[in-house]
Amino acid sequence: MTAPAPSAGAPDTPRVLRTDVGLADRIFLAWARGSGALVLVVMLSVGGYLAVRASTALRTAGLSFLTVQDWNPDGGHGQFGIAAVITGTVLIGGIAVGLAVPLALGCALYISEYAPRGLRRTLVGLVDLMAAVPSVVYGVWGFVLLQYELAGTARWLSTYLGWIPLLHVDGVDPDDPLNPPLVYTASSLMAGTVVAFMITPIMCSIMREVFDQAPAAEREGAYALGSTRWGMIRTVVLPFGRGGIIGGTMLGLGRALGETITVYLILSMHFEIQPHVLQTGGSAVAPLIALRYGDSSPFSVSALMAAGLALFLLTLVVNFAAAAVVARSRSGAGS
Repeated sequence: MTAPAPSAGAPDTPRVLRTDVGLADRIFLAWARGSGALVLVVMLSVGGYLAVRASTALRTAGLSFLTVQDWNPDGGHGQFGIAAVITGTVLIGGIAVGLAVPLALGCALYISEYAPRGLRRTLVGLVDLMAAVPSVVYGVWGFVLLQYELAGTARWLSTYLGWIPLLHVDGVDPDDPLNPPLVYTASSLMAGTVVAFMITPIMCSIMREVFDQAPAAEREGAYALGSTRWGMIRTVVLPFGRGGIIGGTMLGLGRALGETITVYLILSMHFEIQPHVLQTGGSAVAPLIALRYGDSSPFSVSALMAAGLALFLLTLVVNFAAAAVVARSRSGAGS
């Protein structure tokens, strides 16, 4: 049966399309919206709770909370601030990411592009297992063994690269053989190195998953044009996985900024801006809260909440910046 022909002179009206959404689709849509809303509510609740608890300390300290290095909330006169601890947090996070990115990228490329099939399954399981190791295990390993094993490397860096401000050690002559190795332990470099080993498996897993999704047709096309394996990786895999590399790096940075027990065990807390990464002493927000929370007065707890709020906002800024960068470099956009 044919539809009746439109009458002459009748205006052409667009046909309205309606989609019959089933019950399963409605349930899934409601579940997805509810999950997204719940995540947003939890994030706002955490931020709001920290802001309320920190309000007393922030009113007392004022803007000096961002510039004062000392941490003595119960000493009066508002002599407490996050200038030192937030600088140390960023410094340790930067060291960890700087060491972890090349290691994670190389490991991910080897697993996805070079490793034999049988060995690949083993390596994937080992990397995932390393990501599941508790942070306290890494902290004890770094405190008991790694920092003393790396003391010689730190001394070598201080001897030959001490002219770089970050690698200079105040009050220590690196050429003096009587200087004990303990001079180069409990530093920001040692803490950042252990944190780098912690975040490497997470970053490697994300990068590997993205590299595995590179289109097979483009891989074969690169080989057909005479490309070597490295040439194929450079022109196909890495451009396709750019978003995954950035996302994995920022996820690792967020983990490094908030790491507590590992930095607490290794770092010798020192409430001054400490730009020399080889020198004993440093500070960070998360270890400060773990160190001072148990024996703090109500006002000191409010000050710690203010420090936690600063770390919370810093992490949000890092994540939003990463999301913006990833959105501009979606995987596959450049291949």
